[in-house]
Amino acid sequence: MAYSSNAPLGDSIEQVYGNHHGWLYGWLWRQLGSREDAAELAQDTFLRLLAARQATVLAEPRAYLRTVAHALVVNHWRRRDLERAYLQALALRPEREEPSPEQRALVLETLVRIDTMLDGLATKVRRAFLMAQLDGMSYLQIGAELGVSDRMVRKYMAQAMLACMSLLDD
Repeated sequence: MAYSSNAPLGDSIEQVYGNHHGWLYGWLWRQLGSREDAAELAQDTFLRLLAARQATVLAEPRAYLRTVAHALVVNHWRRRDLERAYLQALALRPEREEPSPEQRALVLETLVRIDTMLDGLATKVRRAFLMAQLDGMSYLQIGAELGVSDRMVRKYMAQAMLACMSLLDD
């Protein structure tokens, strides 16, 4: 990242905050189009800085802050897209089956965790898993689609299932 253990003693976190918070907030506001979201993600960025910073100093504070903030923006957009898709699916359900706000929050959090897990899988592992789970394809069909053997599909599925099991440990 933008850490440098050989740099001279740099600004304190308070100085970095004072010198760069306004700039970061403006950058986030332009990215998100929302003052509230920009303020929240700016605070989250500085919280990450506090959590990550130990004996090193920032050589390029803005580069570091922008990198962290960009990752938070991507996660924000991903979560928003998942929430929108979930709410659209809920709108298709009969009203009597409407989940409580607590249930909706739990489902949305679970969807975000699943999405993050899937994003962490290798492309062929993710595709094999989704073809099996969403399309109901057999391992032979998946192998033909991916151009791999049935044995490799089994290996992919084992990797995906292991990743799913890790969600239960969190």
